[in-house]
Amino acid sequence: MARASGCSVATVSRVLAGTRPVGPEIARRVREAAESLGYRPNQVARALRSRSTGTIGLVLPQITNPFFPSLVREVEHALHAEGRAVLLADCDDDPTIEAARITALLDRQVDALLVIPVDERHSRAAVAAAVAQVPLVLLDRGCGPGIADSVATDNTVGMTLVLDHLAATGRRRPCFIGAAGTDSAAVERLAAYEAGAGALDPEAPGRVELGDFSLEWGRAAVDRILPSRPDAVVCANDLIAVGALQRLRQLGVDVPGEIAVTGFDDIPMADLADPALTTVRQPVRELAAEAAHLLGHRLAEQKDGPRRSVRLAPELVVRASSAPRAASAPDPGTTRTAEEDQ
Repeated sequence: MARASGCSVATVSRVLAGTRPVGPEIARRVREAAESLGYRPNQVARALRSRSTGTIGLVLPQITNPFFPSLVREVEHALHAEGRAVLLADCDDDPTIEAARITALLDRQVDALLVIPVDERHSRAAVAAAVAQVPLVLLDRGCGPGIADSVATDNTVGMTLVLDHLAATGRRRPCFIGAAGTDSAAVERLAAYEAGAGALDPEAPGRVELGDFSLEWGRAAVDRILPSRPDAVVCANDLIAVGALQRLRQLGVDVPGEIAVTGFDDIPMADLADPALTTVRQPVRELAAEAAHLLGHRLAEQKDGPRRSVRLAPELVVRASSAPRAASAPDPGTTRTAEEDQ
């Protein structure tokens, strides 16, 4: 390659390794020679020399949740722009599997880890052990203060946007369908609902049904909340909300005439729902970019500095599922229950 580019072996090595700057014309000649000869760098040898594999491990709870593929895509783009590759591990919402996946990625000598923890408490030990070995950033969810650098959406702000919107559209009897798990997103969204819903109705904080983040739970929960005669159903994520919409439509309930429905995340399914779903849009690209920035900063520091915690503001996306109720719409007190329909 040195002969093809007309440069010394040392110059070719510097260009390909990127260890020292060279002139743009020399760099161009070396890269053109490398391309014409079909040269590909030996990443294993490079890793042995630099003690860096150029790979980041990404551990997520469940790839079947439509929110996570969009986040993974943005993370991969952000890290690829910095010359880093991603090794993905799915742990099927199981903290034990999560701990094993983290260990497996560490055994593969990843330079750092991004972790979306399954559970705020049960994921903590595995995350803390990994932090002692490599730079680690928690993404979208947390494991408690001071465990690791973290970046997430401000769930409290998101739920406040929902409740303010419902109040502005005349809703006064909200209920909440969420997840019973103790991951930080589920906990924060429930807490924000309970803190803010009382301004609409003193009994609203008690109108809560908890299951999991799934379409099936959204459908099942509707039968449980209808006897309380709500005029709005606030859902902890879009999967729950779409399931609730499906069941309400099956029962003949007018959405949004009788009951408004809202979600959280703004997955692609939200805009395709019938009616289209009002939801909280997470800033996915910004979450990924900030996570990559925190990782890069931690990798460059090569030391254990203060933990950084970043919260990003979400956006309310208003669609048809929460349109203001027309003056002629039925009072929520006349809404049918599941038992009456059977």
